[in-house]
Amino acid sequence: MIVNDFIEAIEELCPSYYAEDFDNTGLLIGEKDMTVSGVLITLDTLESVINEAIAKNCNLVISFHPIIFSGLKRLNNKTYVERVVQKAIKHDIAIYAMHTALDNVSNGVNGMMSEKLGLRNTSVLIPKPKTIKKLTTYVPLADVEKVRNALFEAGGGRIGNYDLCSFNAEGTGTFNGNENSNPRIGEPGVTQFEKEVQINMTFSAHLESRLLTTLFKSHPYEEVAFEVDTLENKDQHRGIGMVGELETALGITEALSFVKSVFKTKTIRHSELNDRPIKRIAVLGGSGAFAIDNAKAAKADLFITADLKYHDFYKAENQIILADIGHYESEQYTKDLIHAFLTKKFPNFALVLSNINTNPIQYY
Repeated sequence: MIVNDFIEAIEELCPSYYAEDFDNTGLLIGEKDMTVSGVLITLDTLESVINEAIAKNCNLVISFHPIIFSGLKRLNNKTYVERVVQKAIKHDIAIYAMHTALDNVSNGVNGMMSEKLGLRNTSVLIPKPKTIKKLTTYVPLADVEKVRNALFEAGGGRIGNYDLCSFNAEGTGTFNGNENSNPRIGEPGVTQFEKEVQINMTFSAHLESRLLTTLFKSHPYEEVAFEVDTLENKDQHRGIGMVGELETALGITEALSFVKSVFKTKTIRHSELNDRPIKRIAVLGGSGAFAIDNAKAAKADLFITADLKYHDFYKAENQIILADIGHYESEQYTKDLIHAFLTKKFPNFALVLSNINTNPIQYY
């Protein structure tokens, strides 16, 4: 097994294409073709985590948070980031981070929070725009089925909860190759009229390169006419935050006690309480103040997130209860999610769940 084998698996779970622009995801340290002796999975990559990796013979650390977020101008062993980077390089340990790429898939961070709360009928709170594209191409009638099926096999034709989606319209194509052409149908210098089918097919944006490669390999023409457009459709499986419903409504104090128990937090900072029952809950792991209005628009009774500032709590405006459970607490189950996914992909490989509690916040 090499590092790239694990990167390809992770890309299936949370394509790096959907990470936010400000983020720093992917392989931060190491080389893709390095042989992997063992994998350590963690929420954060601290020096203690690198020490754990060394002790457990793991030369690949897969982390949710990136240890390198902004540019490093020097490596002088003075900061915790510099120490981690230096030690990892010294011991030939690769580090891979996924962060907002995992935030922006429905079965990622927020899907895990929803699962722990037992939420039903869940949906993405803030769908990520421009994640669905459409391929249009023109294929000779005799080759349509072959090309269309090849595109389906490459992941084309999927939208929402549907697959094998395409639109096909028959027509007549014309072409006339010059002296340097080598047409499969017809001859250079002779205008050809050919029965063709226009294929229109949706696909997830991160698959564009794969779809085009497949198109060129399966299409019979020397020159393939095609176009790619971005659709306005919202992808219900991509985006940040989730919203869903409890099976049974709870009173507010009962609901907060339940949340406190599920996320093992010692305290919950919350907005002013009211007497309305809690049934519909929105969640967003990590810093989620930016999504308060979205949670209100989704008619959530309770919004569970972290890192709310003083004035953020005013935004509840008696329409919703805001609950800050802590950054680490909201994302603590993420490493279990990653471990479970990779264990299914690589059942006979050494995948180690870090024992280090990386929460920097202590409670008195």
